[in-house]
Amino acid sequence: MAKPLSSEGQRLKELIDFDKRLYFLILVLLLLVIRYLTNTFILEAIPNYQELEAKGDFMFFHIFSFANYLWTPFGLLWKFTVIAFLFWVGGFMVGFKVPYKELWQFALVAEFVFVFPELIRLLVYLAPDSGVSYLEIQEYRPLSLLQLLGPENIDKQYRYALASINIFEVIYGIVWVYGFHMISRRSIGESALVTLVSYFFPLAIWLTWYVMVYRG
Repeated sequence: MAKPLSSEGQRLKELIDFDKRLYFLILVLLLLVIRYLTNTFILEAIPNYQELEAKGDFMFFHIFSFANYLWTPFGLLWKFTVIAFLFWVGGFMVGFKVPYKELWQFALVAEFVFVFPELIRLLVYLAPDSGVSYLEIQEYRPLSLLQLLGPENIDKQYRYALASINIFEVIYGIVWVYGFHMISRRSIGESALVTLVSYFFPLAIWLTWYVMVYRG
């Protein structure tokens, strides 16, 4: 017999009871707008931007940016698939059988956490100072270990890893603790263990691997 849903799980279930397809469309459009505006500010921070633009010097930048815009929805779908699979495997490893579909749907909902760092970066550089470089805008990661230490003080080999250690990853993990608690009806402690095994441990492996194989 299934365990009854806790009051926290019930409130979360009611909170995310909406059309996931419409939500995904809004999420994609929101990210596209934020990334387009951020790329625009990055270009405008480059000295003599208009002159260089007229010469076509930013052609490759525009090509890669456009490719990134096109990849955004597919990248999100792939991320949801991988994250849900990790939690499905993690739950199985500790003896919990959890529906993969519900994990995938929650991965979609939880992704909203990562809209905030992109939005914060956009707002910080909404009106950039004349002395701000495009690299500074591009490498800005709010509330991260990289930003705390200063990108200019860190070797390029470690910048991605330190940028990935941020408050939003912690919030994302907490959201998943309650999400797994809601889906599996296991205790918060058990859900925290699954989140540690399924998300933070693979993330630590990935960042360690990235640092080890980095070639600048």
